[in-house]
Amino acid sequence: MSGISRRGLMAATAGTLALPGLAAAQTQMAIATGTTGGVYYPLGGALANYLSRGIPGMSATAEVTGGSVANFQLLGAGRVGMVFGQVDAAVDGLRGAGPFRGRTVPARAVAVLYTNRMQVVTTAATGIRTMADLRGKRVSTGAPGSATELFAFRVIAAAGLDRERDFRARERLSPAESTNAIRDGKLDAYFFVSGVPTSAITDLAATPGTQIVLVDHADLHQRIVAENGPVYFPEVIPANTYPGQTRDNQQLSVANILAVREDMSAEMVTNILRVTWENREDWARVHAEARNFTLAAQKTAAAGIPWHPAAEAFWRAAGATLA
Repeated sequence: MSGISRRGLMAATAGTLALPGLAAAQTQMAIATGTTGGVYYPLGGALANYLSRGIPGMSATAEVTGGSVANFQLLGAGRVGMVFGQVDAAVDGLRGAGPFRGRTVPARAVAVLYTNRMQVVTTAATGIRTMADLRGKRVSTGAPGSATELFAFRVIAAAGLDRERDFRARERLSPAESTNAIRDGKLDAYFFVSGVPTSAITDLAATPGTQIVLVDHADLHQRIVAENGPVYFPEVIPANTYPGQTRDNQQLSVANILAVREDMSAEMVTNILRVTWENREDWARVHAEARNFTLAAQKTAAAGIPWHPAAEAFWRAAGATLA
């Protein structure tokens, strides 16, 4: 799988890899993040620095990937040590459902981070104002292997659209590529699930002569939950979150988690959480979404998949109720 370096590989059984010529305590960890236009990547880069400095012998790296689906596939294959991911992808991976095609991923949650917002992005010039207006348009449903694609397909189906027949063209672009395609007149709208604000959408909104539009879709909540379970919930992206965004966006969201394999050692999980928690204030300066990494956010229902036992113990000791 592209985006994971040899030096970032991590043994699946122990959660660490002893490299030739180095002391046994030397460990290397790849952290699977997402595309460079999203929030996972900058947070992952900062987290890798915290872990490398805070855990003796640790060398952690943040790796660019397609997103949550690819991340859990890599975790299942033992090719990364930890992942950022959406709960919907985590649940599908644990069950071996959807894009995981019967290959279960032994993932365990270690932390609930922040909310990922589904953003259906277009511009005033396209005339698109509703989900129904996407019919016959050129859209991007997200990069291959991304949770954007997984979530976008569910929103499209709930809106009564057929992803194979109802669009003039359907691309599978990253958010940065999608922004460029809209600027070049090659795309009308795109889906992107991320924290807010996110750089790719900010860049589009700041383009001279461009009026950004975020399409409402929160009214599809009950249909999506009935089909896929209670992993999604309605939220609002307030007006002016992005330059020129003149109205609140009624949209659907899903929680983000940090996850590891179930067989990672308790000591490693505890050390990861200790260092991450100690650096939470600095993390929030990297991106505002990290402010939502709180004790109150550590809820079993929000995590979506079972806790790693060491993570559950860590959060209880820190004062989280988890219920």
